[in-house]
Amino acid sequence: MSATPEPSRPRIAVLGAGSIGCHLGGMLAAAADVTLIGRPAAMAAIERDGLTLTGAGAARRELRVPGDLRVATGPEGAAKADYVLVTVKSADTVSAARELAGHLSPGAVVASFQNGLHNTALLREELPCHRVLAGMVPYNVVRAGAAAVHQGSGGQVMLESAGASAEFAQAARAAGLDLVLHDDMPGIQAAKLLLNLNNAVNALSDLPLREQLGRRAYRSCLALCQREGLAAFRRADITPGRLGPVPASLMPYVLRLPDRLFQRLAGAALRIDAKARSSMWEDLQRGRPTEIDTLQGEIVSLSSRYGLRAPANARMIALVQAAEAAAPGTAAPWSGPALLAELTSAA
Repeated sequence: MSATPEPSRPRIAVLGAGSIGCHLGGMLAAAADVTLIGRPAAMAAIERDGLTLTGAGAARRELRVPGDLRVATGPEGAAKADYVLVTVKSADTVSAARELAGHLSPGAVVASFQNGLHNTALLREELPCHRVLAGMVPYNVVRAGAAAVHQGSGGQVMLESAGASAEFAQAARAAGLDLVLHDDMPGIQAAKLLLNLNNAVNALSDLPLREQLGRRAYRSCLALCQREGLAAFRRADITPGRLGPVPASLMPYVLRLPDRLFQRLAGAALRIDAKARSSMWEDLQRGRPTEIDTLQGEIVSLSSRYGLRAPANARMIALVQAAEAAAPGTAAPWSGPALLAELTSAA
């Protein structure tokens, strides 16, 4: 009697294999043939030491190259892939798509797992012959070493519900990745943008996320930015989805509650381990450009389009840009009260 053939493993390439990309690719490697595409130095470290995944209560995973996954430094690494996950920074989306175009297989599906509201549309414009899906990773992932990434909080990866999602979702779940298919990814992306406005607050505080979010003054800074974002969304007829226990529309009020009451009503926001920090903090420490233009910058741009002001978000942009201009790791951190006073005076 012949043995039942093993199900085929999808071929997945991850373009922009930084913290999020390495996390996704490393997780998926248990059920797919994965190629990580990233900076030469980063890929050399993974090729030499392997990739280590830790965090969120999951067992430590150690993957080797080439046994568990492959690495590449150019878009040719995506050739023959069934799925290409794009995790580059938003500013690099168009150039990444143009580089990919000549290497994608005819039936390849592209999925954007990026911050911001417009990356999926940009990819669709540049890759009209391919199905492009919107995805989102809601939790914190940070580098824990040259070839290690750490998941600092829990949550479910989300992907646009479509026929092209099925095989990927099956592989993701088989690999132990908690993934759900969602019908309203624009709303989810808008909600994620509101949460990501904290990236700048965290970066300027120079504190771990759990400690920063545990202080009312810093949360009040985030509340000011979110209030401006919600006002712009209302004018643009954008309805943010729900990513946590508190609806997006109520988050500015909850954020300003006293610390103990906040912990009781929104304790999930503080269930973050001590290593977790925002990706923007990591960018400033490494001397890399941040995504401030696609976070606070998106709110300022959208507000302006509808005749609104967003002074708190505009001031946050200026403060982060000043930190970017300083030598890595040398910008003086902002205390919660000082940052709140700065944003309040701007407003």
